[in-house]
Amino acid sequence: MTTPLPDTVDVLLVGLGPVGAAAANLLGRYGVRTLAIDKASDVFTMPRAIALDNEALRILQLAGLEEGAFATHAIAKVQMHSPLFGRYARANTAGEQDGHPRLVTFYQPELERTLRARLALYSCVQTVLDTELVDYTETADGVSATLRQADGALATVRARYLVGVDGASSPVRQRTGLGFDGQTFSEDWLVVDAIGVPDPIDHVEFICDPRRPTPHMVAPGDRQRWEFKLAPGETREQMERPEKIRELLAPWCDIDQVTIERTAVYRFHARIVERFSRGRVFLAGDAAHITPPFVGQGLVAGLRDAANLCWKLAWVVHGRAASSILDSYDTERRPHAKSIIQLALLMGRLVMPRNRLGALCVHGTMALLQRVPFTRPWFQDLKIKPANSFRCGLFQPGRGRARLVRGGLLPQGLVRSATHAACLPSDEVLGLNLSLIGFGCDAQAALAPELRARWQRAGGHVVQLRHRGQHAAPAGSWEDMTDCLVPGAAPVGWVAVVRPDRTVLHDGPLDQLDNIVRESLALLGAAT
Repeated sequence: MTTPLPDTVDVLLVGLGPVGAAAANLLGRYGVRTLAIDKASDVFTMPRAIALDNEALRILQLAGLEEGAFATHAIAKVQMHSPLFGRYARANTAGEQDGHPRLVTFYQPELERTLRARLALYSCVQTVLDTELVDYTETADGVSATLRQADGALATVRARYLVGVDGASSPVRQRTGLGFDGQTFSEDWLVVDAIGVPDPIDHVEFICDPRRPTPHMVAPGDRQRWEFKLAPGETREQMERPEKIRELLAPWCDIDQVTIERTAVYRFHARIVERFSRGRVFLAGDAAHITPPFVGQGLVAGLRDAANLCWKLAWVVHGRAASSILDSYDTERRPHAKSIIQLALLMGRLVMPRNRLGALCVHGTMALLQRVPFTRPWFQDLKIKPANSFRCGLFQPGRGRARLVRGGLLPQGLVRSATHAACLPSDEVLGLNLSLIGFGCDAQAALAPELRARWQRAGGHVVQLRHRGQHAAPAGSWEDMTDCLVPGAAPVGWVAVVRPDRTVLHDGPLDQLDNIVRESLALLGAAT
């Protein structure tokens, strides 16, 4: 039967892959009336993304997924092997950052089902499957979209904003007319997921043999994944035959002892749209950018899109900010997404040199750089990875004297209060709000009453963090048990305005508090 659709919503979300489902959960948590559609009737089960970093896990935390909501496997190291130099490079990924493992593998269908199931918690979000976007027209105050449901029936839905999270072939992007520039690798890759491999590895390895480069990794559910580069002349049909898979897996296992769960041949792409938005239409995830898989950042980049865009849509829809803040989505996200694509392309060249001479030069240089103290951290400690910090966008220009970076992320630590003896992640204390944080000081008491009222109307609240053991702290303050916030991020007597996506909007000393709040409200275009 045809599912009744609403006549009007705030946001029409097209696409319910992992990025779309995360965005729908974020919009639901922000109380935005959302219609989320997908042309498929179930999650896509073929092998796709497999890696998430600590930033992605933190965004999923923001979307409402608690630790353990879906299975992950923490990765302690990533190694590169060469037939000429042996193990010539290594990245250390053990430990945690901002309360999450630095690198995990996961099973994408489980994550997608978990995110979709959570949407039932939000009465403001309606999910409709087997439904596709036929066309849309943009008006001065919204978008009028024509949708086709499973039985062929057409319906019209009006939305204030349209978000296309509908994959690499995005119909939404095609209808915007935005260019999708980049390159397509001439090579194809066979992806094999197997279950029950004897003596499984516990890390990620890249076999950088120019004859057949092969990334290999462990994943939850007793899974292992291999990605085999196709040689010239090899076809999809040849590579997916059982006897060929047996041959490829022979160095690691006997195919008769394992279960081959999924196989697929993909051609990798590196593309980015010329703008992440046009008018009232926004693009996110693979609809906006496609990243080769060599640094495991494709899905991560899409989740960054969702975190950046959804709170801005919510603040505009709820009248807390001017619609002009939506322009900062493209300003902030596109440069960083482009830098991640460039890193993936670089890593691809390191993984798959075209011949032994190229391997000798590339892998020899890498091996040498790993031995030089100055360059070693760029690879071993992942300093080569671009920081998720904006050069320009929705934050006050300049830099304070604290370690905080305007346009960068606030660290997450563990905090506790007099009424909460158990430690909580600090993001849970900040919640879904625009936050004014006093580091070892009471910003609530110091803020002028008129500004306090304006701050609350703009969706802001005030949090006091105190350093461990600080005396005479008022009720309701939170003690930093990890020192990563006070004094790690800012000294006592400092204040900061932090956006709902945990980006620092403004900061400075307490005696400049009123100006900091005024300037922050001006950036938001908040009504007086």
